[in-house]
Amino acid sequence: MVKRICLIVLLAAVALGVEAKAKAKQYTLKSPNGKLVTHVVATPEEELTYDIMYNGVAILLPSHVGLNRKYEKGVKGSMAVTKATTRAVDETVSSPFTRQATMRNRYNELVLTIGGDLQLLFRAYDEGIAYRYQIVKPCKVRFEKVEYNFAGDYRATVPYVTNFDEDRHEVQYASSFENLYETMPLSELDEERLCFLPLLVHATGGVKVCLTESTLTDYPGLYLKGMGHAGRLEGEHAPYPKKWEQGGHNNLQLLVTEREDYIAEVGKLSVLPWRIAMVAKNSADLAMNNMSYLLGEPNQLADLSWIKPGKVAWDWWNNWNIGGVDFKAGINNDTYKHYIDFASRFGIEYVILDEGWAVNGKADLFQVVPEIDLPMLVQYAQERGVGLILWAGYYAFDRDMEHVCQHYSQMGIKGFKIDFMDRDDQIVTQFYKRAAYMCAKYHLLVDFHGAFKPAGLNRTFPNVLNFEGVAGLEQLKWAPSTWNQVQYDTELPFIRQTAGPMDYTQGAMLNGAKGCYSPCWSEPMSQGTRCHQLALYIVLESPLNMLCDSPTNYQKESDYTRFVAQIPTVWDETRVLEGEVGQYIVTARRKSSTWYVGGITNWTARDVEVDLQQLTGKTCQVELYKDGVNADRKGSDYRHEVQSANRLKVHMAPGGGFVMKVQ
Repeated sequence: MVKRICLIVLLAAVALGVEAKAKAKQYTLKSPNGKLVTHVVATPEEELTYDIMYNGVAILLPSHVGLNRKYEKGVKGSMAVTKATTRAVDETVSSPFTRQATMRNRYNELVLTIGGDLQLLFRAYDEGIAYRYQIVKPCKVRFEKVEYNFAGDYRATVPYVTNFDEDRHEVQYASSFENLYETMPLSELDEERLCFLPLLVHATGGVKVCLTESTLTDYPGLYLKGMGHAGRLEGEHAPYPKKWEQGGHNNLQLLVTEREDYIAEVGKLSVLPWRIAMVAKNSADLAMNNMSYLLGEPNQLADLSWIKPGKVAWDWWNNWNIGGVDFKAGINNDTYKHYIDFASRFGIEYVILDEGWAVNGKADLFQVVPEIDLPMLVQYAQERGVGLILWAGYYAFDRDMEHVCQHYSQMGIKGFKIDFMDRDDQIVTQFYKRAAYMCAKYHLLVDFHGAFKPAGLNRTFPNVLNFEGVAGLEQLKWAPSTWNQVQYDTELPFIRQTAGPMDYTQGAMLNGAKGCYSPCWSEPMSQGTRCHQLALYIVLESPLNMLCDSPTNYQKESDYTRFVAQIPTVWDETRVLEGEVGQYIVTARRKSSTWYVGGITNWTARDVEVDLQQLTGKTCQVELYKDGVNADRKGSDYRHEVQSANRLKVHMAPGGGFVMKVQ
């Protein structure tokens, strides 16, 4: 790791300016390139505000921050600043199992000491502004003031929580963090409904501001809500659980029945999450923002050699539907041996055993259904070069976590898909960190499903490869025809994906052109074309990446399936070549010397041109999958071509896409 760190104390010629105005103190922090500026103001009334300016234009007007905390000797909400220091950091950090091998971590930092019990840190990156608190003494946080006063009534693209009851506000704290986006002026947001993160604000001059958080490991997650005022958002957190009971899906959840009058219990020298405002001049730059990862706590694992990302043959989405066999398909040994044989044939690294391998309703991962012989299946898979991953409900995993991890690691299981947390209060965010640590101890991969967005944990524990927190392809087993998955796909790379990888579960082989989709639980289909599905393996980031459809469907098109299976899931370099939120995106990713370029469009047909010489510096050999001439009416229609080129024009059908393998 190459590091160049310069510490500046109160001189602040580059990053910090202080002036007195009616006894108020103002601290000016600039990004390394000087384009982003925040002014932090401490008033005589012990209030703190900050703003954001980009290229001299106000994006965020003064917005209050504050932390009301309760100690043994009483309540303290003071935000009086007693000391200020700054530093500048420029370093390169390793970023394994992500979209690039290394990331530049360059920022200027301002640290404000508040009384004797609190520090407030601001960091200015070229790509955004972030702040967080460090608490010196143990306390309870009664509430945190989070406020965003934008300089105009900008449009916002937001995901509302899906649980809503106008008479019971607290039901919104139980969320699977899966919903489509809605776009409207900030003043028109529903004041009663919470929005989960990340969300996007379209500021003046095409500037994009994406709001999220990182280092969310011991504190409740942040929600934002409209206040009925032009440009205004305010934060809210789930209060700390006081009482809960087992229940929910198959008795695998803990349902909160009563909450405390505070949001968090924090110990000595605790750090709270980073509040991040990513700022980009255009959509393509926003899609390349790395702040969520960089603001996660550094890697805690010395040995990463056992962590193997890859593709996964998945059983649940296709409902264990296989044909042409002489046994009854379902949750049984013969079916999983068939999946293992399929994975082995195509070089797919893993097979997952989703819900059903353990007895339903018991929340006990040691009660395996009699139709499954796990040790036999593990050995069968190992002999064929395939690893097995197990699905686990939240409470079943948490109630005996170390015993579960130790037992199944010794058996040869490679990881867990942990599901149905469906909350982000402090107890659950603590669970994520404990689960990541325990799985790492026993060399197990983690895929968090029924989960909130990534928030830096995949940097701290690189064995955490995936998070859901996305309305992925599973929705199309039941979503009505009005559900617009294709539009959502063209929004994800600029919003949800800024937080980190996602378990979207692409790979559908039945593909619906516009107007042709209908939901089906047993034999589901996608919206958009086959090449739209294929391109999602490039456009979306997922180190543990599912092939969601049936082995039977894949084996009918073996050349196509081999192409899907050999696409890498982690990368050495990524470039977003062009795109616009909600319209289209073209992404290029490199593994070693091979580039993959993927593009998707919304329901508008589109032509794009890719300059391959810009990527490789030479005329290239290109393997191209593109929408067929009839893809606008038959979604599965595609063409496969191989040619030499240094520049290629590609047509995308409505809901279409393309993929190039460039060498």
